[in-house]
Amino acid sequence: MGNFILRPLLISDRDWVTQRIIHSWGSKLVVVHETIYQPAELPGFVVLAEGNIEGLLTYHFEGVSCEIITINSWNRGRGVGTTLIESVKQNARKNGCKRLWLTTTNDNTNALRFYQKRGFVISVIRINAVAGSRKIKPEIPLTGDDGIPIRDEIDLEMWF
Repeated sequence: MGNFILRPLLISDRDWVTQRIIHSWGSKLVVVHETIYQPAELPGFVVLAEGNIEGLLTYHFEGVSCEIITINSWNRGRGVGTTLIESVKQNARKNGCKRLWLTTTNDNTNALRFYQKRGFVISVIRINAVAGSRKIKPEIPLTGDDGIPIRDEIDLEMWF
């Protein structure tokens, strides 16, 4: 992984987390399965290298499940995303969770490949669900990766 530092998010990180979320997600809010999240208010992990922010993951506990709300790696191919996934998985287990899950969209083929290679399986496909999320967050673009229309939400999960 290199000379990375992984640490939990701190309350003092909220301002820069908000700015990174706005830059990456188009708003300080993330809407998934028609639920509104403010990632800067959530627990998470950050990966730093030489003082630079390399990656960020935020999550939410509910019962025996841990949901990854956001994950970003700003220097792909160096193990940042994998490190974040492993960290949240360990933390979820430590906190009594049995399931780790997340939602992505149909256009995000890179993410679908990434998660499945790390043990996640597709568990739910919500056809045209993004239309409902756009009513809450109009900033969600109509097209995404490779010009693919963003329509469907896809849940991936792993049990442990």
